[in-house]
Formats: sequence, C-alpha cells, structure tokens
Amino acid sequence: MDRLGENRTGGVYYEGGRLTVAVTDQAGAQSVQAVGGIPKRVPRSTAELKSIHGTIGQLDLRNTAWGIDASANQVSVEIFDGAPADSRTRIEKVRSAHPGAIRVDRIRQKLRFKDTKLRGGNGIASSGWVCSAGFNTKDSSGRIYTLTAGHCVPGTGNVWYMDWNGVRIGTQTAWGFGGKHGDWATIRANGPGLTPYGTVRYWGGTYKQIDRSRYPAKGEGIDRIGVSSQDTTGKITNDYVSVNIDGVRLGGMFESDVCALGGDSGGPALRGTTALGLLSGGTSETKCNSSSNGTYRNYFTPVQRVLEERGLHVY
Repeated sequence: MDRLGENRTGGVYYEGGRLTVAVTDQAGAQSVQAVGGIPKRVPRSTAELKSIHGTIGQLDLRNTAWGIDASANQVSVEIFDGAPADSRTRIEKVRSAHPGAIRVDRIRQKLRFKDTKLRGGNGIASSGWVCSAGFNTKDSSGRIYTLTAGHCVPGTGNVWYMDWNGVRIGTQTAWGFGGKHGDWATIRANGPGLTPYGTVRYWGGTYKQIDRSRYPAKGEGIDRIGVSSQDTTGKITNDYVSVNIDGVRLGGMFESDVCALGGDSGGPALRGTTALGLLSGGTSETKCNSSSNGTYRNYFTPVQRVLEERGLHVY
C-alpha cells in the first residue's frame, strides 16, 4: 500500500477475517495480488477521502463525528443530539459536491466525556502546569473546593482543568506559599458537569472515601498519591518541620520518606480514610515504585491547618 500511495489506494480493512486493500485501478489490484493481498476496486482514493474529511472538519460543528470508512469507501458523518440545528444542511452542501462519497447518520444520543468525576490524586492543569488534586472539601454552605499546592500557580483567578480530558474544574480562589502559610491553594470546583467526589483515587483502580482529617504524628505510615508517580507508601519522619527549598522557606510542614515526582505536587497524603497533607516538594528523585521509601525526603502542608484557616471540611 505504501508503494501505491494514497492516490491509488482507498484504505485497508478486514472483511470476513481477511485483510483487504482498497485500490482505485487494475494495476494496483494486480500489485496487491502479487504480494498475496486481497484487493477491492473502489472509486475514491484515500487522498480524496481525506480531502473531503478535512472540508467537513472546517465546518466546526459541535456534537458531530466524522471519519473515513475504508470498507464503504466513504466519509461517514454522525450527528448527535445537541448539534447545531443547521448541521445537516451544512453537511449536505458538501455532500452534493461529492456524490456518493459521504454518508450521514443521525444518532439520538448526547456526546459527553466519559469521566467528569474529580477525586484526590487526579491530574489537574492550569496555565501550562500540571499538578495533582489533593482533597475535595466543602464549606459551611456546601460549596466544594479542591485543594492543591500553592506553588503550582501562585495567585488567584487562574482556571484549572482536569489534565487528561480538559474538563473545567473552576477558578483558584485562595493560596498560600512561603513562610508560615505552607504551600496550598483552593479551587472552587463548580465547572459545568463536574462531579467532585470525597474520595482519593488509587492508581490500581480503587478508591478511598475520606471521612476525617487531623494533624499527622511522627512515625505513622502514610499513602501518597500523585499523577506522576502513582501510589507510594512510607512513614512520617518529622511531624513539625521548616524547610528552605530554593530560597523559599516553608514553615509548619511535616516530612516523610515517601518518593514523589514532578507533577505530584498538591497530591494527597493520607492514612486509611484520614486526610493528612498536601505534597509540596523535596528530594530530586526521578523514579518511584509502589513502595518507594527510606532514602527520600518530601514535605507536606498539614491539611488540617488549611481546613481550619479556610473554614472547610473533608466529606
């Protein structure tokens, strides 16, 4: 197929369990047969179908899907609920210019992202930076705020999104970074269709419901979750410590021997179903596994302090 090129072929697909090559001329069919392939003559080439596909893409129609169906030698278009009212009319104008090349189907369902659920440990992004969600919390009125690290994007007003699918989380409303403030931020989690849960997502596919919070204790074991290094375990080596990282002093932190990587910032530290802290920074490890601990030093803002200062609680 590569030797024939996109102007003489129309795609490759399986038919009856056999690999079939669509070709636009007899010489192409003979070339496919010569190497043991199964040819099928078609009127339109891959190049022509790609051009039509691109033209439909330029219509920029919401809630519409379009692709190249090699087995039908057509561009297939699916119009879902919520598409603009004139979608069919606009597509028909393109179809009339390419008789037989476009198939249009109306699908009576809505399109949506498969997961708009936000949990602790999920990757989140803002202003070109990726960090991890810590814990979802509520204020006395039931408004939901997602916690993360303040150093990720200092300030307020910046908008956060779920990293993997771009779903809008909401706007950063408060932050603290440096000195007695530690390293934290609150994000008002009210994006359209967003469902913030009071759970932490482990990378093994399990979830832990967070039902309480407290200050940490030296020597206790913890789990730490983050988008880059996944799940790591360790223990708290100091429950009240100050640290200076690259000239920024952070006070009232706690220290642990868990491993963590870039992008894990803001992610949760917990013991069982109890929220303990939000990751800030630490030693410059480059690889973690599920039990990476012992020689690392990473520092966390006690989540209980943030909750008390901001009038929030886990749920």
